[in-house]
Amino acid sequence: MDLNDALMCFGLTRQESTIYLTLLSDGALTGYEAAKRTGISRSNTYTALACLVDKGAARLMEGTPVRYIPVEIEEFSNNKLEHLRQVKQFLQEQIPVRTEAMEGYITIQGDAHISDKVSYMLGHAVYRIYFSGENQVLDSYREILERRGAEGLKVVVITNPPYELPNARIYLADRKPGQIGVIVDSATVLTGDVGNGDQSACLYSGKKNLVDLFKDSLSNEIKIIELTGRNESK
Repeated sequence: MDLNDALMCFGLTRQESTIYLTLLSDGALTGYEAAKRTGISRSNTYTALACLVDKGAARLMEGTPVRYIPVEIEEFSNNKLEHLRQVKQFLQEQIPVRTEAMEGYITIQGDAHISDKVSYMLGHAVYRIYFSGENQVLDSYREILERRGAEGLKVVVITNPPYELPNARIYLADRKPGQIGVIVDSATVLTGDVGNGDQSACLYSGKKNLVDLFKDSLSNEIKIIELTGRNESK
C-alpha cells in the first residue's frame, strides 16, 4: 500500500489523493499550479480540487486568484473516522440483526479479508481463544492476543519454537508455513492458509460438528505436546 492507496481508503480518488499530497507538500496552490505540478489536466485538476473541498480534504483561500489549502491529515482522517462512527451507529440501530447462529460453511478469500475476520473473531471473543499457526502468522495478531489475555480471557496458542506471549498458554510444536487455525468460545472456527495474497483461502463456520472436530484435533495435539514436555506456560 502506498500513500495514494491509503488515502483512497478515506474516499478520495487516485487523482484527488495525488493533488491532496501535492497540497500537503507544497502548500496553497491555484488550480493552474496544481495541474502543472501533478501533470493532471487542468479540467480534471479543477474537478478534483472541488471534490477535495466537498470531502473535507481542502479549503478555499479567498483572493485573486483563488488558492486551495490542504486540511492537515490528522484533522481530515479524524473527521472521516468520526463520520463513519456515526454512520456505523446509525446502521446498527436501524438494520435488523439475525439472532440465529450461523451454521453454514463460508469461504473467505484473500489475506486482507482473512485478517479482518480473524481480528474480528479475536476482538469479540468472550471466554476463550485457541490459536494455531507459525510465528510469522501469529505475530500479525500478537497485540490483540496479548490484550485479550490481559483482559482475563483464556488464550491458548500452538506455534513453532521459540515463542513467548504474555497472558497466554503456549504450546510449542512444528507448524506448516501459512497455516492458521482459530477457535473462539467453542462457537466459531476459522482454518486454512494465508500468505498467498489474493489466493489465500480459509474456511469459516459456526457449525458445531466442524468446531468440535477442530477443537478435538487441537486438544489431542496439546496432550501430545504435554507428554513430550514442549509446552510453556506464560
